[in-house]
Amino acid sequence: MDIKHGAVSSPPSRAHLYLPDWQANGLEAGKFFPAVQAGMADPFAPDDIRNVQPPADGKIASAGKDFAASLDAVDTDWKKHQVTSGQNLEITWGFHAEHKTRRFNYFLTKNGWDPNQPLMRAQFEPKPFHSVQLTEQPYWAHQLNPGNPVTHTLRLPQRNAGHQVLLAVWEVADTGNAFYQVIDLQYT
Repeated sequence: MDIKHGAVSSPPSRAHLYLPDWQANGLEAGKFFPAVQAGMADPFAPDDIRNVQPPADGKIASAGKDFAASLDAVDTDWKKHQVTSGQNLEITWGFHAEHKTRRFNYFLTKNGWDPNQPLMRAQFEPKPFHSVQLTEQPYWAHQLNPGNPVTHTLRLPQRNAGHQVLLAVWEVADTGNAFYQVIDLQYT
């Protein structure tokens, strides 16, 4: 079964830590999180392929994939990466299949989110705190290749001490999908 595409390796995502490599790289669902419907055009690049169905609330960590449903569990003591408010955090993606990349979006859970509830859109800030966009258009006339691997440096938002979840979303231009990776953080 070859559904490898890409995953966050550093700091290790939940998928990278708890799934076989081919599964960690296959967490693919509709782009434009936190959107809930399919068929939407990219407002920045309207010629990109329209999105398919994004993952449902409660299935964000698994991207709605049955083989990764364990990533959506709420009664697990996930391995957490130690961070502090305002620090720079480097996120490294590695890719196993090429897709023309439109952007990477990074979301963080809100202060006061409930880790005893499934991950839902309402628990995340509605807009990414960091975004990296490849601007060339139309997608078919350009490489839109971010490099492999690619590392982004993010300045983490202020948060109270405790568990937070960083959602990293790699949106592709030439399909309706994005790849979903969650990283568990321990703010100190």
